[in-house]
Amino acid sequence: MISVEQLTVEFGGSPLFDEISFLVNPKDKIALVGKNGAGKTTLLRIFAGKQAPTKGKITVPKDLTIAYLPQHMIHNEGTTVLQEAEKAFEHITDLQAQIEQLNVDLAERTDYESEDYQYLLEKLTHENERLQIIGNGNFYAEIEKTLLGLGFLRTDFERQCAEFSGGWRMRIELAKILLMQPDVLLLDEPTNHLDIESIQWLENFLTTSNGAILLVSHDRAFIDAVTGRTIEISLGKIYDYNVHYSKYLELRKERHDQQVRAYENQQKMIQETEDFIDRFRSKATKAIQVQSRIKQLNKIDRLEVDLEDNSRLSLKFPPAPRSGSIPVEIEHFSKAYGNNLILDNIGMIINRGEKVAFVGKNGEGKSTLVKSIMNEIEYSGIMKLGHNVKIGYFAQNQASLLDESLSVFETIDYVAVGDIRTKIRDILGAFMFGGEASDKKVKVLSGGERSRLAMIRLLLEPVNLLILDEPTNHLDMRSKDVLKEAIRAFDGTVIIVSHDREFLAGLVTKVYEFGNKKVREHLGGIYEFLQFKKMDSLRDLEISNSLKATTDVKEKAVSDNKLSYEARKELNRKIRKAEKAVEEVEVNVSNLELEISKMDEMLQLPDKASDNEYIMLYQRKQREMEQKIYEWELLNEELEDIKAHC
Repeated sequence: MISVEQLTVEFGGSPLFDEISFLVNPKDKIALVGKNGAGKTTLLRIFAGKQAPTKGKITVPKDLTIAYLPQHMIHNEGTTVLQEAEKAFEHITDLQAQIEQLNVDLAERTDYESEDYQYLLEKLTHENERLQIIGNGNFYAEIEKTLLGLGFLRTDFERQCAEFSGGWRMRIELAKILLMQPDVLLLDEPTNHLDIESIQWLENFLTTSNGAILLVSHDRAFIDAVTGRTIEISLGKIYDYNVHYSKYLELRKERHDQQVRAYENQQKMIQETEDFIDRFRSKATKAIQVQSRIKQLNKIDRLEVDLEDNSRLSLKFPPAPRSGSIPVEIEHFSKAYGNNLILDNIGMIINRGEKVAFVGKNGEGKSTLVKSIMNEIEYSGIMKLGHNVKIGYFAQNQASLLDESLSVFETIDYVAVGDIRTKIRDILGAFMFGGEASDKKVKVLSGGERSRLAMIRLLLEPVNLLILDEPTNHLDMRSKDVLKEAIRAFDGTVIIVSHDREFLAGLVTKVYEFGNKKVREHLGGIYEFLQFKKMDSLRDLEISNSLKATTDVKEKAVSDNKLSYEARKELNRKIRKAEKAVEEVEVNVSNLELEISKMDEMLQLPDKASDNEYIMLYQRKQREMEQKIYEWELLNEELEDIKAHC
């Protein structure tokens, strides 16, 4: 379908790709892997026509459609979420408009026997047939299904795209290109801005897609689920494996080990031959044998071992100052926003040295509890931090606290102490700040780059309680491995809020499940937790949380047996509908609370505190919050009334 022939890309005279060739076949689902800077994004840009190679070519059939989701992009302004998603079907709406105009033109004509009239009539027939072929169905149902699958609420559909954060606007763009159903889909880190539920939805969508996919992702579980072919880019060359990522790792190691053994055997033979030649070169009696050995050496097809990028860093946290035996103790903890109860009378004890995960649906209180531990918000109940607890906290807003006047290197040099200062360049390289990137000023870094820099700085500070909120979103596999090993070796206490199953696996020994205003403790790792819950993924957890109350009501109705089957069925339908409405408003309240919290921080800055437009926006958000809380109260009362009839 697509042919890559002798492709070469050079930067500053150095080859990024060196005459690589491969084919992309229909329905191929390919993972592009390699360290950051290997050229994965460059290859996707060339496929998308955004960049030209230095030499070589990519041959693409004329009628082939290609859609590209980059990591960073300029977003459209002035449209709603629904209007932006509708652009995926512009070819249909344009054709419908053309047909409508042809009907108008024909209605105004009276020269029924003329050639012009017959031409318009034939064109109308042809365009109607085209519309039937490409699909004249209700594509709004597809738009709704896709937007909901990616985490949007129906109430979001008419909101302006500009109201959403960069991550949510990337979801809008992702929805649009998925709806296009292109022949080839190019995805560069599509999961960076998705929660667990949306990642699982996207997995299901892509695995059932009929088109070809070229995917760059640092989520191992995601690429294993989606792709069945792996192309590794390393040191200018590619290695093509017709297997999923996990199997590719095994085969790559086997291939390299075989090459090394064959190379070592040949080198041993060459050395023995050269030793023979050197020993007997001057002896006439051995002249014939020496000449034979020289000819033998000249004929040898010398084996080579594929070069591997083995640069690897073993990074360790500084020794953690010893804390009390119980760093975090929580009793009778509750938190509500207005009348919206988020967490209700929960308790928790985290012991020194434990590594725990917070999991559950967005809006169930994970970030709320973290903020309470950090003493950033008010709550009711008891929150005790142990003796000498020193917290290292990583969240998205940590990146905004970096000094913009410093360079990347200076930012890390400022906090590094002892021998680690001699390894700053290596550390920066492991987190994608190699070479000239280490001299960039913080003020020119992207949001993702700032997040990575904040993570490096955190790694070097002497703390004994780490709290990490989605720490892997902007890390490649190599950097994630460095971070995971550093956390594994860390002798302090760790709380991780993450959707990355692969990252949590083998790292945490306890899982706290957030749902229905409660927190439940599960001993064991993330996969033991899922097995205990009889689930294949964390998405199942989120679904079960949202449906648990409905199930309880169903069971009560059946056991009560006071209503007829049809009456109970109708009552359960009403309960589900009411619960869904309550849940949607709860998510809105949670999102607004986060927005207002961030705006509170911004208002501490002098330029924002004197910005009248910003203050008006802040007040509008507060009023919107009050309205949503009032709406939640009404919906909750309605739900309770319905349940009272059970």
